[in-house]
Amino acid sequence: MGESWAFESTGQDNYQGDVAVLDYKQGIKSVVSASEESGTEGYEWAYIELKTCSITGTFIADWTPWSLAYTDGSRVDPSSTTYRDFPKPEYPGETTLTSGKCVRGKLVFAVPSDSRPDTVVYAPFGLDIPQEWTVPTTG
Repeated sequence: MGESWAFESTGQDNYQGDVAVLDYKQGIKSVVSASEESGTEGYEWAYIELKTCSITGTFIADWTPWSLAYTDGSRVDPSSTTYRDFPKPEYPGETTLTSGKCVRGKLVFAVPSDSRPDTVVYAPFGLDIPQEWTVPTTG
């Protein structure tokens, strides 16, 4: 974690950027339990902290390309709900980045409490091979 991955546009747009997963934490408490939110017993909240920057050009950064991957092949998408006590700052649902600007924040997931994801996956539309960061076994 912490290493950034550089990317650039492959179409008509002309931009370069980088993205990094800075941290992963599991066992976050909230006013609503992850089990209640997901409708499945044995779930808890977790977050990844992200940073996305535009080196040159303009593009939209959002949370939809992110997921958590488990060794059994299952994937968990970010929570589409947010609560007032979720860790701050929150990663925005969608924001436009221009040259030299960055966005940083935490993206929350409802995850099985009895296991940890293997990787954080970044797979935006048009990217042939998703970028992955290994999740530490503790933390």
